[in-house]
Amino acid sequence: MILITGATGLVGSYLLYELLKADEPVRAILHNPASLGHTRKIFTGLGADAQSLINRIEWVDGDVLDYFSLADAMKGVQKVYHCAAIVSFDPRDRDLMMKINVDGTANVVNAALEAGIGKLCHVSSIASLGRTENSNIIDEKSQFRTNAYNSKYSLSKYAGEREVWRGTAEGLNAVIVNPSVILGYSDTDKGSTKMFSVIRQNALFYGKGINGFVDVRDVVRAMTGLMESNVRNERFVVSAGDFTYREIFTLIARGFGKPDPKIALPDFLLNVTWRLEWLRSKLTGARPLITRETARTSKGSFYYSSKKLHCTLNFEYTPIEKTISRTCRLISEDIKNSR
Repeated sequence: MILITGATGLVGSYLLYELLKADEPVRAILHNPASLGHTRKIFTGLGADAQSLINRIEWVDGDVLDYFSLADAMKGVQKVYHCAAIVSFDPRDRDLMMKINVDGTANVVNAALEAGIGKLCHVSSIASLGRTENSNIIDEKSQFRTNAYNSKYSLSKYAGEREVWRGTAEGLNAVIVNPSVILGYSDTDKGSTKMFSVIRQNALFYGKGINGFVDVRDVVRAMTGLMESNVRNERFVVSAGDFTYREIFTLIARGFGKPDPKIALPDFLLNVTWRLEWLRSKLTGARPLITRETARTSKGSFYYSSKKLHCTLNFEYTPIEKTISRTCRLISEDIKNSR
């Protein structure tokens, strides 16, 4: 039996699909029943009979902040994929994000140790590897250092990883994946999907920075490949390549048949924008489109190496152009069908 936390999130939903396609027995923790609609939409986008797949999953009530619900969920489980996390750069989410990403991971590790599960895959992030201005290529050996380029989200993922390493010191067999910015079709308006939504509405500007990007399906392939291998107690960068934000924004704009973004956002305007968004958020309660942390990241240049994963699994990535084209097509079909 395989257990998944965060099963109705972006990575979790695609992971569910791949495991079910391989006829694996799957148990999934369901914290919020309303989120099942998200998973159903992804299954449909993958060309599957969504309800049929959902019915094959053993859904259990649970919460990563509730150790005892995790202990119950892990009975009879051989493998655990820990996908549950909060990705947010909104200051209002910081306390909950630290609880979910750090305390929640500690609970998963402790329950896995107590249950004697065979192997754990923890979904971390390249953010946990640390960033510095004009840094060298970042890989699995990079050391996290607190600085202005590392957000509270980065800190939460770094601290979550420490809980996994603590578990390995206590006998846990685990692998950690560190994906870059994950792209893929989803019906939510969060994370990278928000980027597609904004650009679809004729974005004129682009950030001057560089970052790593990867297809969500490649992240899942890396996870399952590592779990099926003899690799233990190691972490792996999962990134298809480094791209300028202009390149990514242009590909998305073209995927929606929109004009290319042509104006590099000047630093002063970027700084004004995040402050105005902060004020708008305070006055209306709406989520800010950009925060101080995301503004800083959008103008930084960060380079990542995923050579280790390639050498370990002979891993090849989906071209990011293909990922973006597919995502734009599925979002466009959603919009057309909703009219």
